[in-house]
Amino acid sequence: MSFTTPLPQAEQTSGRPRVAIVTGGSRGIGRDTAARLAADGFAVVVGYAGNRDLAEAAVKEVAAAGGRAVAVQADVADEHQVAAMFEKAESEYGGVDVVVNAAGRMDLSPIADLDLAVLDAMHRTNIRGAFVVARQAARTLRPGGSVILFSTSQVGLAFPAYGGYVASKGAVEALTRVLAQELGDRNITVNTVAPGATATDMFLDGKDEETIARVAAQTPLNRIAAPAEVAELVAFLASPAGHWVNGQVVRANGGII
Repeated sequence: MSFTTPLPQAEQTSGRPRVAIVTGGSRGIGRDTAARLAADGFAVVVGYAGNRDLAEAAVKEVAAAGGRAVAVQADVADEHQVAAMFEKAESEYGGVDVVVNAAGRMDLSPIADLDLAVLDAMHRTNIRGAFVVARQAARTLRPGGSVILFSTSQVGLAFPAYGGYVASKGAVEALTRVLAQELGDRNITVNTVAPGATATDMFLDGKDEETIARVAAQTPLNRIAAPAEVAELVAFLASPAGHWVNGQVVRANGGII
């Protein structure tokens, strides 16, 4: 009697492309992830919130490397727009196998000073958005697929001024564990990637060189990450090689404690 399971169904079906949706795919980690998954043979839907030019540039980058991609605008917190994005993936490529929710918002402030309207907007994207995307993935993904959400290593580091942001990302980590339990019978994995400081517009905005150098010095590797390094981890979790990793929060931060 064997107690092992076969490879994910999506890998066993020849002649059918694997398909990935990457929200926040027009910039930063999302853009590098879209390019990396396309290099692995995925047809990619590049989800974006507002900057169509950046999204189309990401699509052209994939096409120039021989891949397939299409850009779709969707507010991740709007269930109708998210459903339409998934429908576009199905009509364009035949289904969805991997969902990467890299869309996010970060606003920093001491808790005592944080404007509640800013908190609500951040949580709308980071909590409601993650939940809406995860819910649609749970309804849509083909057996053998993967859901990859995003948190932050700040959940563990607890630096000042990150209170509202880490509150939203802590919710994503809790969601990950529950969804992994719910989707296991379809051989779908659910994990969250929690980067440390990464050279994205969201991290670099408003920081001078001295601040960036101070953050870099906190890691044993004495630098911050490139978005492509985080995209490599996402690609692993989306691959057959990473399919036994499930229900986990993976902190990709160069060893900062």
